Amino acid sequence: MDLTIKEVAASPTRQAQPFPGRHSLQGRTSGPWAVPNTSPPVVPRLDLGSLAASDDEDQDVIAENLPAPSSKYKLKYQENAAEMKEGYEQDSQRNSEKIKSNMPQQSPGNQLEDKCVQGKEASPNGLTDLDRKALLQQGFAESPYGAQLSMRKSNAEIVATEKKKQTVAEQVMTDLLSRAVISDPEQNLTLEKQEGACIPPDSKVTPLRLRKRTLHETKIRTHSALTENVLSHKVQFDGRIISRNGRNACRELIGFFFIHDQSLTIYEYRQFGKNRTNVLPFIRKSTYSHQCGRRKGRPYQLGDFHTGATLTFLTSDHPGLPKSIKESVLLRVRITNIDQMALDSLRTASVEHDDDVIRQEASDSLILKAIQDALKEKLHKRGVRILTGLGKYFQQLDKEGDGLLDKSDFQQALKVFHFEISEKDFESLWFILSGDGNGKVDYGEFKRAIIGEMNEYRKSFVRKVFMKLDFSKTGFVSIIDIKKSYCAKQHPQVISGHATEEEIKSSFFETLRECCSKPDEVSYGEFEDYYEGLSIGIVNDEDFVNVLHTPWGI
Repeated sequence: MDLTIKEVAASPTRQAQPFPGRHSLQGRTSGPWAVPNTSPPVVPRLDLGSLAASDDEDQDVIAENLPAPSSKYKLKYQENAAEMKEGYEQDSQRNSEKIKSNMPQQSPGNQLEDKCVQGKEASPNGLTDLDRKALLQQGFAESPYGAQLSMRKSNAEIVATEKKKQTVAEQVMTDLLSRAVISDPEQNLTLEKQEGACIPPDSKVTPLRLRKRTLHETKIRTHSALTENVLSHKVQFDGRIISRNGRNACRELIGFFFIHDQSLTIYEYRQFGKNRTNVLPFIRKSTYSHQCGRRKGRPYQLGDFHTGATLTFLTSDHPGLPKSIKESVLLRVRITNIDQMALDSLRTASVEHDDDVIRQEASDSLILKAIQDALKEKLHKRGVRILTGLGKYFQQLDKEGDGLLDKSDFQQALKVFHFEISEKDFESLWFILSGDGNGKVDYGEFKRAIIGEMNEYRKSFVRKVFMKLDFSKTGFVSIIDIKKSYCAKQHPQVISGHATEEEIKSSFFETLRECCSKPDEVSYGEFEDYYEGLSIGIVNDEDFVNVLHTPWGI
């Protein structure tokens, strides 16, 4: 069968060109292996100029012969336009506030008064923008912490606390019943008597005065040795060090007051990780006396021990104390909790103080309460700003860094912060704090005297939050670590949609930075001042606990 192939003329633009380096295929198209032309049809070029937008297309096309809009639709249109305009203004205002909050703020030197004391009043009630942002944290009181979760954590903490107390009590009994007997000076009396007796010397035996006492030469009990029955008449209490140093303020102290000789001892409980613990003597067992106040020089008695009482010791009498504590002349230990059952059972054997001392202390308490009540109204909603500003101001005046200021410094601070205290009340206050009216006074004690302080129940939760943040126990927490732990999801305004989580966070960190002397970290004293000021406006203890429970998850 003869096959004929019709040739198709190619267009000028589609002419086939031979492949470089290969033989041409002309003359071989008549075979059975001929390849058909499967190329797609020619695509016309795209004219971009024809796609340009014309003026006619930009104009809205309005249909003809439409009825006029009714008054109902006109009213809806006006309402929507007003709502959109109001929303736009609120968004622009919120963005401007964020820009202002992110701007670097300068607060050194004399600008402290302008920012923290004489801030611009933004409302008729005298509250500044910083005050309103600090008051947002009180909203956490309206969102109670989870009852079941709180109960489980509370039970676990109770078990851990009891285990800790039992560990310390066992260590104290071990020290007093065994180690005290071995190191009793009476143990050496036997050796001295043997040396004084007329015993012929033995050349093969070393003299007793030159060798150590052996176990067979040690008495099991000395005349001054204590028994477990005698040591059982005691009162156990928990304590904390009153200090702005976070490392010292967060030390866990457990003390014992013994009735038989009116002596006391304090131990420090340390925990390393989850399972490793250590109990070390902090204040050795002895009889001590008050070092300041109306009872200065009087020995401690059972009536001096109660929740909220302050024990004072001379740091020079305890060479084993940490160096940071020995920088101060006095060591102040606040009793945070006490065994009330043991205290009530032993109270009958206690000796009460003189009526004159009790009467003088009652008079001092009335003077301090009158000053605190006069300043309470000023601090009600401005506590955070004023307390944090006052702390920073005292730090600037404290050039030596020992926490002590003289009389003129405190008078100047009262004028700067507009605290109106009469001259008579100030002189009485100064006499109460300084004892004889001369010398210097710790500015922490002065601030607690004129403003007061939150109770130990509230302060225990503040310390718990700081100890959670300060896992390395340095006394300082970086702002970055605080941002990782702070959560504002459960804030009532976030839940209701009136504010975002970022807005609550930014308001908290803006007010917290105002109380910090360093921009990138927070000390324990500054952290405590913040919540001390926040506590003034919260009446109920459980509401204050919720303010700490919800954002920090303790």
